[in-house]
Amino acid sequence: MKIAIIGATGFVGSTVLNEALHRGHEVTAIARNTDKITKSDEKLNKVIADIDDSANLAKILAGHDAVVNAFNAGWTNPNLYADFIKGSETIQKAVKDSGVKRLLVVGGAGSLEVAPGVQLVDTPEFPEQWKSGATAARDYLNTLKKETDLDWTFLSPAINLHPGKRTATFRLGTDQPVFDANGKCEISVEDLAVAIIDELETNRFIKKRFTVGY
Repeated sequence: MKIAIIGATGFVGSTVLNEALHRGHEVTAIARNTDKITKSDEKLNKVIADIDDSANLAKILAGHDAVVNAFNAGWTNPNLYADFIKGSETIQKAVKDSGVKRLLVVGGAGSLEVAPGVQLVDTPEFPEQWKSGATAARDYLNTLKKETDLDWTFLSPAINLHPGKRTATFRLGTDQPVFDANGKCEISVEDLAVAIIDELETNRFIKKRFTVGY
């Protein structure tokens, strides 16, 4: 499979890059600065791109089998909400214009339901410093749900996403967090990457959201 990863130098994107190459896929790593990608592989192509340039991005994406959107507008960005929405919608348009049908978006856990009709981001306990980004991801998911041309998937990580080990052993859910026996909802970024490539290989959640956890 030929996979394009947008945000390939980020926390999630860089791990997805490693997992895709580990499985023998061709990878186009797209980022503002590809110097951060130290990995070299005959199946890896590094491309510098500005996601605000939809036309150029569409040209880069053309010919791929799938696109992973791991774009992050920056957690300390004062315009995080607006920039996340704009960037995500621009990427969505570029994918459509490129002719690629398959899009997997890495979102957040904030839109997961912790009680009937109550999303995590709207609970009093939700940390204020993450609220802008989580709300943006939630609102973009609502936009993505109206997309009919693309075979899209939106992945909400577990509530606690952290560096760790690749175990390839976890459970899948849809709209509610996946908790373990101790009441924890967590996943390593390495296993999140496994779930992402698994989904691109199996297409279990077309035009749906899913989540993961141990």
